[in-house]
Amino acid sequence: MALTNLNVEMIKKAFVSGANNLSNNKEYINELNVFPVPDGDTGTNMTLTIMTAVAELNSPNVKTIDDVAKAISSGSLRGARGNSGVILSQLFRGFCKEMKGKGELSLDDIASGISHATETAYKAVMRPKEGTILTVARGMAEKADMLLGTEDDILEFLEQIYEYGKEVLDKTPELLPVLKEAGVVDSGGQGLMAVMEGILLSIKGEDVVLNDKAAPSQPQRGAGILEEIPTARPVYNMASGKDDISTADIKYGYCTEFIVMLEKEISDNEVENIKNYLLSIGDSLVCVADDELIKIHVHTDHPGRAFEKGLEYGQLTRCKVDNMREEHSERTFIENEKQKAMEQEAAFKQIKAERNAKKEKYGIVAVAAGDGMCEIFKEIGADYIIQGGQTMNPSTDDILNAIKNINAENIFIFPNNGNIILASEQAAKLCKDKKVYVIPSRNIPQGIGGILAVNKEAEPHDNIDAAKDAMQDIKSGEITFAVRDTSFDGKAIRKNNIMGISDKGIDAVGTEIDQVTKDLVSHLVDEDSGLISLFYGEDVDKEAAEELGDYLSEEYPDLDVDVRFGGQPIYYYIISVE
Repeated sequence: MALTNLNVEMIKKAFVSGANNLSNNKEYINELNVFPVPDGDTGTNMTLTIMTAVAELNSPNVKTIDDVAKAISSGSLRGARGNSGVILSQLFRGFCKEMKGKGELSLDDIASGISHATETAYKAVMRPKEGTILTVARGMAEKADMLLGTEDDILEFLEQIYEYGKEVLDKTPELLPVLKEAGVVDSGGQGLMAVMEGILLSIKGEDVVLNDKAAPSQPQRGAGILEEIPTARPVYNMASGKDDISTADIKYGYCTEFIVMLEKEISDNEVENIKNYLLSIGDSLVCVADDELIKIHVHTDHPGRAFEKGLEYGQLTRCKVDNMREEHSERTFIENEKQKAMEQEAAFKQIKAERNAKKEKYGIVAVAAGDGMCEIFKEIGADYIIQGGQTMNPSTDDILNAIKNINAENIFIFPNNGNIILASEQAAKLCKDKKVYVIPSRNIPQGIGGILAVNKEAEPHDNIDAAKDAMQDIKSGEITFAVRDTSFDGKAIRKNNIMGISDKGIDAVGTEIDQVTKDLVSHLVDEDSGLISLFYGEDVDKEAAEELGDYLSEEYPDLDVDVRFGGQPIYYYIISVE
């Protein structure tokens, strides 16, 4: 018997199955990155995007098709990360518009939804490229239009669309030379096909479930249980200690404190989850919260794990770790604890007070990774720094939260990464009570130059022009390592080779970090250059960075050389030449 309609439960199950199939294949999709760098995150970004929608879809209040459409559209829109995630959210948004007002979805409704999805996604991208997820989506939309009137079974209809989508995906290397040279298909298109496969399997009665052990080297069909996505509330608990205990008797060595600036309201269940997790890795827990902040204190041997738990719910501030075993006595430690608790309480109140301060004319949001980089952006005038960048692109909601936390009439957003620009623009469109401008900085040096060009006495359009002009005068580069064998721009690259990547592509390849850095700088410097800035990452010693800076000063005596600690992950050096 032909399947002619999809009801609410079938749609919900199909969407979750598609999300699970994408999640099961996210590492495989990550590895399709054109550049062989350790920051391939297309699969991760698309998964985080769709799973935010799944979290909203799982609400008990989602009962009708209109509810489903709103949950998928709103959830994916706010959870969108990276360009691939934003485009995926726009595909969902376009399809969901065709769902509204329907009791069930017919074959014609699905065809119209696929067509509208593609139109919406194309409109969201300023200069769409062929050979990407958009090409795959358009191919499936064209196939859906061709099949209208020739099929009356939804399952047969979707199977033909899916098969055609795979054919289009296989052709993406012919449309984008960089894909062909790297020997991969488009990663975003592969992600979209993973969603389509999961939906199709669900309609066949073979729902895909999560498989956390899915191998990254090949496509998977998942097996497991769908994890609940954290949505976001407060808890109080404090263990007491004896006054006189030797340091050898301290069970957990590090007193860990931080404040979480919440991205959204937090549920009682999530509060309990936070509490239970922190007690599983430590004791002496204090967790105090309101609708916007959570203050956490815990004794643990793994401070990083505590911080990671907090990052699930928002941005961290006032982070502090003390080695308790270095204290002379437990009594001394407890007295210090009391003092620090008072200081933290004051800090807690100060953050809230800052939010209600006099509204400024301008506020600046910047995205950066690494303690040093964050400090640099604070020094030059950024009001709110979103911890993120490569491998951890902030979501639309993260950026909206940053906007909300700045009390200013005009907000400038510096994404500092080409893969964060679309999410920033999406956040700007969603913000209704402030004027938000996205300055499309594609890397850290551009962001620094752009912010330095902002004059808080000037008008917004003048500042936008000044920032863009400043960014055009900056050449940038990054030093990292290859994660696989490949070829790019005629260069043979082997796994673990060191690569120097400029705005134009991979300019230098070798086996030594310093030599590749020197080679890349030689590509960036010209007769108009006056300053070389070298930001060294978390895996580079200060002494080694300074020695490299001394070499550059000797090699380019007419240029100033500035060496700063960036602390960024993945990239040994970030280079700016201006």
